[in-house]
Amino acid sequence: MNRASESESASIDPAAIPQRTLSTGATMPAIGLGTFGSDHVTPDQVAQAVRGAAAAGYRHFDCASVYGNEPEVGAALQAVIAGGVKREHIWITSKLWNDKHAEDDVIASCRRSLADLRLDYLDLYLVHWPFPNFHPPGCDVTSRSAAARPYIHKSYMKTWRRMEELVDLGLVRHIGTSNMTIPKLKLLLRDARIRPAVNEMELHPHFQQPELFKFVLDNGIQPVGYCPIGSPGRPERDRTPEDTAPTEDPVIVEIARRHGIHPAVVCIKWAVQRGQTPIPFSINNYRANLAGAAGYPLSNEEMRQIAGIDRNCRLIKGQVFLWKDGQTWEDLWDIHGEVTPP
Repeated sequence: MNRASESESASIDPAAIPQRTLSTGATMPAIGLGTFGSDHVTPDQVAQAVRGAAAAGYRHFDCASVYGNEPEVGAALQAVIAGGVKREHIWITSKLWNDKHAEDDVIASCRRSLADLRLDYLDLYLVHWPFPNFHPPGCDVTSRSAAARPYIHKSYMKTWRRMEELVDLGLVRHIGTSNMTIPKLKLLLRDARIRPAVNEMELHPHFQQPELFKFVLDNGIQPVGYCPIGSPGRPERDRTPEDTAPTEDPVIVEIARRHGIHPAVVCIKWAVQRGQTPIPFSINNYRANLAGAAGYPLSNEEMRQIAGIDRNCRLIKGQVFLWKDGQTWEDLWDIHGEVTPP
């Protein structure tokens, strides 16, 4: 049966979008619009996508200071609010960049994002990466910071205490993590006063991360999935010959053909039904993605078929965050079940 017409209406009722309930009892829309335009989409184009997505029914926007477009996104959000969408009906995330992990920088960086986004508070503020390792915009895969260092839990907790203070100050409603592993999360959960509400992580049909996915859910943390369709627009430095594309997988393509929808929409449907919150970025197809999240479900058999195509293919490997010579990107991800030693 052809279901393509479900994405053709002018807007989707936000009430039709599934919601995730966080440990605080707050609810978060189960699909968001990412705002990382990589190196090929301008800030104004991202802002235009935010305005269009809000008109289509999106109420969740995932931002970050390092994306270099928060002032433009803020102007777009202000227009959305001025147009009649109540602030409390929008979920807005931003992130602390790696060069702002120092205790004195955390609160100032959050205030900068609030000013740029023209907001009084954020719904969610994440530590973007667990490493304070900085790299210049547009760098290639060989770039390394001279001051790069491994994950040091004592240092991370100093950053996290300031994140907790942001909640105390009323500047953010929730705090969370991004690009974390089970060993790192275990340490944080042991020592945190305010536990992370969310872990943002790469999730798509070719990289399902079942162990980490289960761990965060078992610990009351909502998984937010970036690269939900395989990030075809990711920077060149994140591309390697062994990468695969979930939207080209025969299983995904066949399910899409059967339902008369784009393979990317199948990936979004799978993500929402599985229990994660995808944050795809698109300047053209955001309405179809939202309609996929709100529309008819994939069958149990289709969900089983997609569960069977996991290739453990990480696309965002993070090589620029390595801290010494002779390492491989796997050292960033604690693949041996413990934090990689210095």
